[in-house]
Amino acid sequence: MKDKSIEISCILSLSYNDLSNVLKQCFLYFGIFPEDQVLEAENIIRLWMAEGFVPNGDERMEDVAEGFLNELVRRSLVQVVDTFWEKVSDRRVHDLLRDLAIQKALEVNFFDIYHPRKHSKSASCIRLAIHSQGERYHSLDLSNLKLRSIMFFDPHFRNVFQHIDVFRHIYVLYLHIKYGGVIPDAIGSLYHLKFLSLRGIDDLPSSIGNLKNLQTLVVNEADYTFQLPCKTADLINLRHLVAQYSEPLVHISKLTSLQVLKGVGCDQWKDVDPVDLVNLRELGMDYIKKSYSLNNISSLKNLNTLTLVCKNYDESFPSLEFVNCCEKLQKLWLDGRIEKLPLFPNSITMMVLENSELTEDPMPILGMLPNLRNLELDEAYEGKEIMCSDNSFSQLEFFSVYDLENLETWHLGTSAMPLIKGLRICRCQKLKEIPVRMKDVKCI
Repeated sequence: MKDKSIEISCILSLSYNDLSNVLKQCFLYFGIFPEDQVLEAENIIRLWMAEGFVPNGDERMEDVAEGFLNELVRRSLVQVVDTFWEKVSDRRVHDLLRDLAIQKALEVNFFDIYHPRKHSKSASCIRLAIHSQGERYHSLDLSNLKLRSIMFFDPHFRNVFQHIDVFRHIYVLYLHIKYGGVIPDAIGSLYHLKFLSLRGIDDLPSSIGNLKNLQTLVVNEADYTFQLPCKTADLINLRHLVAQYSEPLVHISKLTSLQVLKGVGCDQWKDVDPVDLVNLRELGMDYIKKSYSLNNISSLKNLNTLTLVCKNYDESFPSLEFVNCCEKLQKLWLDGRIEKLPLFPNSITMMVLENSELTEDPMPILGMLPNLRNLELDEAYEGKEIMCSDNSFSQLEFFSVYDLENLETWHLGTSAMPLIKGLRICRCQKLKEIPVRMKDVKCI
């Protein structure tokens, strides 16, 4: 058994040695996370960018980093946990590969994982992870380290910022603490910071606006709202803002480098002039109200992904006709009641309609989209039948249907959905049968 383990380790080492230098760095980075943790692809990509692994050239850094991630998957060094919209959304590293990453990282001082029983740390350590056993951190001494990145995965860690002087040169600060945590004004002195992820805080100080090199700011994500200071609009290099903030962000249009904006509420967006957000590719907005117009979204000429959520069940979307003006829009998720289905741009490739409560069959409109490959209907339609006419859904590959409680009949034209390869139908109890052609399609 021991010989077999040695043999496997040798094979894995060969796979690692075959990587380019940049892919070696990307692979080693997986070892810094706690064992068995599922990792969001977006998070990994943003961390790699902040660490300087991704060159800043003609191609978008996010696209280059995604290529690195896919290459590690292709080489079986990273496991795919989940996919969404034809992209890998969550990943994991097998325990043996994580052990390899940690071993190789220690050899080159790539990172160190703090353990309360081992008090010695290399003075040349530039990345430090703290996983657990927060009550024992009294022995942690960071004073002699030249840290570039520090990641706190333990929510019980207290007095993080007593080490603020040690943090002066860090690029990455990843901090998840218990709710009610306070971020001091001194965070504004971390001028080199490129990636800041905070969870469990109530607000940020205005000094956050001093972080001119910041690329990624993630705060609380979808947990609960907090106060985002107006000085956030001074973060001229910010590319990713993921935060559930409660007050309007004044002058958000100053963030001309912004690629991703998620967590903004309709109240925060209604007075925005987005004409200068020329690089925005992804927008996620919550708490949509019928009384507010969303027409200014059509000014986002490079918008690729749009997620709109009503959340309050007594609300419905305002007019969605603006969507047809978003000529580069490929991925669209609408969660909430839709009184009238709009026309959609031909660029749409993936769509989710959730809680739409449509009374008219949406299939005639959706079926004419020439590039639609992936469609999901979840409590989207209240009628008894759907009609997919001949030549409709010419490019559709995956079709998912959930909770269409009144659906009884599905009519499918002879030439409809010619490329379908995956089908999922859940909780449609009244549906008598699926079309004959669909019975041999793979269930997804």
